[in-house]
Amino acid sequence: MMNGVASQSMREKGLGYKINWGVSLPALKSMAAEYGKDSVLAEALWHEDIRECKILATMIMPAEDMDVETARSWMKQISNQEMAEMTAFNLFQYLAEAKGLALEWISSGNDVEKICGYNVAGRLFVKGWQMSNEEADVFFTSVKSSVCSGNLAVRHAAVNALSRLDESDERVSMMLKTMLDDDDLNNF
Repeated sequence: MMNGVASQSMREKGLGYKINWGVSLPALKSMAAEYGKDSVLAEALWHEDIRECKILATMIMPAEDMDVETARSWMKQISNQEMAEMTAFNLFQYLAEAKGLALEWISSGNDVEKICGYNVAGRLFVKGWQMSNEEADVFFTSVKSSVCSGNLAVRHAAVNALSRLDESDERVSMMLKTMLDDDDLNNF
């Protein structure tokens, strides 16, 4: 299943892993389906600095077996955009504490955490998350900072999360208008 061209391309784009076989996501999903959910195997796979092992770990870890501290520990070990997105999509969005973790990570000073947090938030918005006023304040403060960021991946993740908000929520529309009228964003 190794794809040397894909592996080389990822290395050239800065996705550094000790080993990267370049295996496609559909092939990894098929493998994950064969293994089923298994927290012991997921933990073992996660600790390997091998792209495919880490992605498989995110696919087979049962969300109900991952507590907040383990999620934070895994987050600290994520070093690139691909893994931040994979972990958000395959695992973190399903955690009981996903909302709190998403807000924590988008408020951090770490770009990879921000990317992951925005991806989790975006998935939660699709599922109907209606933020409290306090949560909305944290979210919009972070978005405002992120869209002015020099990191294109962070900007992209923030804008994607923002685009997933329910436009029928009047509070969201008002906050967006305020943000878009702000002089800081005029150069975006």
